[in-house]
Amino acid sequence: MRRSQVDTGTTDQRLLDSRGPTDWVHADPWRVLRIQSEFVEGFGALAELGPAIGVFGSARTANHDPAYAQGEQVGRLLVEHGFAVITGGGPGAMEAANKGASEAGGISVGLGIELPFEAGLNQWVDVGINFRYFFARKTMFVKYAQGFVVLPGGLGTFDELFEALTLVQTQKVTSFPVVLVGVDYWSGLMDWLRGTVLAGGKITQDDLDLITVTDDVDLAVRLMVEAREGHGPTADKPHQPE
Repeated sequence: MRRSQVDTGTTDQRLLDSRGPTDWVHADPWRVLRIQSEFVEGFGALAELGPAIGVFGSARTANHDPAYAQGEQVGRLLVEHGFAVITGGGPGAMEAANKGASEAGGISVGLGIELPFEAGLNQWVDVGINFRYFFARKTMFVKYAQGFVVLPGGLGTFDELFEALTLVQTQKVTSFPVVLVGVDYWSGLMDWLRGTVLAGGKITQDDLDLITVTDDVDLAVRLMVEAREGHGPTADKPHQPE
């Protein structure tokens, strides 16, 4: 730094001097440390998790909704096939998958996010982490999950779904099955992708082939098992998230 940009204070001074305003807590350099701490905490908590599948779905799914029962079934079957279950840790479909996993005696993980309208992790989470930053949380999902099962959901679910598909499309992650559970719910989206996006040349058929849509929870779990055992459509490539 030169001329007017020379800082008259020192880093040590600012560290040791407790006087003055607290704006430094919210400054970008300090946020870097917070971001770093979230990665360290996430890596430390999940490093020995073992094979795991991310399950996504709406926080607004009521416990009498058929999608809730499907979420429980997904969680239970994944555990029975040797997977841990990772969700966003919230209520609704996420709670259902955590409940199924926990009741089956498996590892039920919740990666929560600081939001103004959700109250912490659901009661079925055995290993929970709360994040401030979406991108740190998303990294944990992709790094420690070997595939995604996606139940009916809203904008947050769409975000997670399309980010996963983008990472697979660009080969940032490989051998990563993505299954949408709920044919009636997802068929409109698939029709639009096929009839508008694919027809307009914005994606390829290979991109569409990354997605499986089904009402069969057993099939959804079987695809996860096949990918793990090297029999899935991208089984020739190891799972190596960047």
